[in-house]
Amino acid sequence: MNWADWTIVAIVGFSTLISVIRGFVREALSLLAWIAALVVAMLFFQPVSGLFQGVISSPAIQSLAAWLTLFVGTLLVGSLVNYLFGKLVKATGLSGTDRLLGMLFGIGRGAVVVLALLMVLPVLVTVEQIAWWQNSVLIPHFLQFENWAWQAVLMVQDFFKQLF
Repeated sequence: MNWADWTIVAIVGFSTLISVIRGFVREALSLLAWIAALVVAMLFFQPVSGLFQGVISSPAIQSLAAWLTLFVGTLLVGSLVNYLFGKLVKATGLSGTDRLLGMLFGIGRGAVVVLALLMVLPVLVTVEQIAWWQNSVLIPHFLQFENWAWQAVLMVQDFFKQLF
C-alpha cells in the first residue's frame, strides 16, 4: 500500500470515528438538515429577497442575504431537531445500536467522499500516468463504482434542474 491508499484509509477511518461518536441518528439528521437547508434556500430565496429591499440596495446582495438567511435558519432548526432526537435516543437506551449504525453510516460516507475525490481528481490533473495512482491497491476497487456514481450525479443534477 502506498500513501494514496493510507490517505483513503484515513478518510474512511475518520468518517467512521466521527459517526461512531455522534451516532446514526445525529449523522443522518445532520445530512438531512444540510440537504433541507440547500433546498429551502434555493426554492424560497427570491420571494424572501424582497424583505431586504429597505435595508440593502443591491438586488444581488438582497438575493444573497435571503439565500444565506434561509440556509442558516434551516440549519439552525435542523440542529435543534437533531439535538432533541439525540436526547430521545439516549433516553430510550438505543445508544449502542445508534453507534453501530453510525459506524456503518460513517464507512459509507467515507467511501462516497473517497469515490468523489477519485472521480474529480483525474478531471483536474492527469493522475492516471502517475506511479502512486497506478500502484494503489485501493483506488481500482473504488473506481469500479465510477460509472454508477456518474449516473447518480447526472440523475441528481436533472432532478434539481427540473425542480428549479
